[in-house]
Amino acid sequence: MKKAVFIALGFLLVSAASAPAQTPSADELNKRLTHSRAVEAAIWGMPAVNFDLMYRAMVRETKGTYNQIVYWSRLPDWKNQTLTPNPDSIYLMAFINTKDIGPVVIEIPPADEGSIVGTIMDAWQTPLEDVGPAGVDKGAGAKYLVLPPGYGEKAPDGYVVLPSSTYQGYALLRSILNSGSDADVAKAAAYGRRIKVYPLSQAANPPPTTFVDAIDVVYDSTIPYDVRLYQALDRFVQAEPWLARDRAMIDQLRSIGIEKGKPFNPDAKTVAILNEAAREARALLQSKYVGVFHPFFDSSRWALPAPPDYIKGAQTDYADPNAYPVDGRGLLFTYAFFTSKHVGEGQFYLMTIKDKDGDDFNGGKTYRLTVPPNAPVKLYWSATVYDRATHGLIRNQSRPSRSSQSVGLQKNADGSVDLFFGPKAPSGKETNWVPTSAGGQFEVLFRLYGPDKSFFDKKWVLPDIEKIN
Repeated sequence: MKKAVFIALGFLLVSAASAPAQTPSADELNKRLTHSRAVEAAIWGMPAVNFDLMYRAMVRETKGTYNQIVYWSRLPDWKNQTLTPNPDSIYLMAFINTKDIGPVVIEIPPADEGSIVGTIMDAWQTPLEDVGPAGVDKGAGAKYLVLPPGYGEKAPDGYVVLPSSTYQGYALLRSILNSGSDADVAKAAAYGRRIKVYPLSQAANPPPTTFVDAIDVVYDSTIPYDVRLYQALDRFVQAEPWLARDRAMIDQLRSIGIEKGKPFNPDAKTVAILNEAAREARALLQSKYVGVFHPFFDSSRWALPAPPDYIKGAQTDYADPNAYPVDGRGLLFTYAFFTSKHVGEGQFYLMTIKDKDGDDFNGGKTYRLTVPPNAPVKLYWSATVYDRATHGLIRNQSRPSRSSQSVGLQKNADGSVDLFFGPKAPSGKETNWVPTSAGGQFEVLFRLYGPDKSFFDKKWVLPDIEKIN
């Protein structure tokens, strides 16, 4: 009897092992294909989505449009919900479109009553050139001429000519303060309004540049990880020519419903797949986020928060035929916008997501950062807190940062500065405190504007942020 049972069990096991795997239905295969391609599309298209969302926020919240400048007339607060923005300078963003009007001029004033630090980019956020004292004009001011894709005419003399691979594009421009006083903030805003944007066809008599103010609106361009991500990507695909390097994505996008010249109108079943794919893309990119932080100094966790392969690729317009860092690029634009042409000349960034003990920052606890004296900067330094979940400024907080220009900032006897991050200011340290939210995690970005060459020798070291009682 036992022998018969063993024989029967053996027969069943052999039969199960040798049975062919069940082939998924055509419906299931198509669902899997749509899902996987949608994940890849989200990663590939992230800088384009990021750009589109910033422009749409301008249109939605300020009624601005192309070839105008959206700006913040005072130092931005939490209502600027772009990704990791700088709240310690006057922000100006010139959104341009050359498709209907031809080449566009972005005119940067000379650094006489102020200075501009910034970059002009195409719509993929690939840098065309840096401007201002750290850029091509070296502070003398210049007329930068952005050409449409395939523009064949000879550009006139007197311009810094910037051929672009896209019709759309933008310039991220920061008007630098002399101090954090109300008077100097107003002066920096007035200086920024000397920037001009106009079509080359009207260069003989340029019309006044339109500035739209975003200071009192919630300007939200954080990434929505659902079907809205693909709606933004579709808008971009409809507006821009295909680049040779990206032609492999044409069929990939068609399979999820995005095709040039056709409406993007997914049915309910496809919307559910796209929502799931966007969430998976987010989870995948988040899992890689920690890996970005390769320490800049030997003795602390601060790191340049950008994948090195992306920086190299973007600064050369992906000239290496054997490299195209789509994954690193996709990751970067989940938590930031803008790419400088020459990293470390106008500004440099250090970021950390963990304290000295290696623990993630907890918004319910209090931390201290001691900024050593004699920071190697020509302009200023700042430390800004962001919501780890959205990479935007923490909502509904009184201020997002402290800088070397902050009014009332307390210094220690040796010239160092203690900054505090937490839900409540330590007694007597209110002017050096940046509030956090007890309900979540945060991250800190340290900016150095006008970094001296000595900074890169690493003799001045920014220490880790420490948890305190």
